[in-house]
Amino acid sequence: MVQPLTESPRRLLLVVDAPSLLHRNHHARAHTQLRDRAGRPAWALHGMLRQILESIDGFAPDAVIFGLDDRTSSMRRERYPDYKAGRAEKHPQLVDQLERAGALLDALGLATLTPPGLEADDVNASGAAWAVRHGWNCVIITSDRDAFAHISDHTQVLRLIDGGINGSPLLNPKRLRALYGVAAHNYLAYAALRGDSSDNLPGVTGIGEKSAAVLLEVAGTMEAAWADIEHNQGRSLAGALDSWAQETGARRLGAAVVRRLSTPEARERWDFNVEMMSGRDDLELGLTPDVPGTPGLLPLDIDRVNRVVGFLDVQATTDAAIRILTGDPASLSGR
Repeated sequence: MVQPLTESPRRLLLVVDAPSLLHRNHHARAHTQLRDRAGRPAWALHGMLRQILESIDGFAPDAVIFGLDDRTSSMRRERYPDYKAGRAEKHPQLVDQLERAGALLDALGLATLTPPGLEADDVNASGAAWAVRHGWNCVIITSDRDAFAHISDHTQVLRLIDGGINGSPLLNPKRLRALYGVAAHNYLAYAALRGDSSDNLPGVTGIGEKSAAVLLEVAGTMEAAWADIEHNQGRSLAGALDSWAQETGARRLGAAVVRRLSTPEARERWDFNVEMMSGRDDLELGLTPDVPGTPGLLPLDIDRVNRVVGFLDVQATTDAAIRILTGDPASLSGR
């Protein structure tokens, strides 16, 4: 695994989107039908825990917090009833493990946060903001592209894909620009223009990924683009886009882009998407890094780890958890 920001003396906060790990491990490991000692489904929980251990072993964070979704209410769905509409219904065995994940992590002594009416995405945003305020670095582990909006010189995103933790890309501002052609500070504006089909949020009509990236590169910010459209009928923006096209050999798109952005519906859609996609960055995480033994700080208590992880009934995972989470390489066999 690529180590993040190794030259910096700043401490590291690892923010884990727990539902992302659970969803991926449910689908990847359902064939194992792994059960805990009570006979309940545990393959997604076990897979999540293995990936957590890999991440902690690779990144060596000073603190870890896990974001969870509020499964009882959603402010975004109240605002927009079709939010995430069209997604397949979750399998009951996945739902069961999603509901038990917080208790498992809490029992280990790790920090979790289920913000009322909100999602793990909001914990991602607040974790990145907390790290900035406290002079820490941050790594967010998630499969959700919304977290790309938090990438900066001190926050990176490990975007979960099919290769697991070690096969997933670790994105910083340079890599994000290489992938999407967008500066990190403009990613939210880019996503709002493009839309997000997974959340059932249409983009601005006629503005796709490529034109959104070019628009932001040329205009600098959407605030500048909207200002030129409002006060100058988009003339400067259209001219700059056409100059870009001439320099790069691309087709002229200035007039078409300005026309599509000039409709009232375009600005309304963009503003609405920004509102829906913006993560809450002001949540109280409850992290107290200067108070030893508080949730979220490593190392953890060895007997607690042995008892909680041991309930999943996979000895190799219990041994790995003791080594990685407690710093004690000794085996408990024979204790």
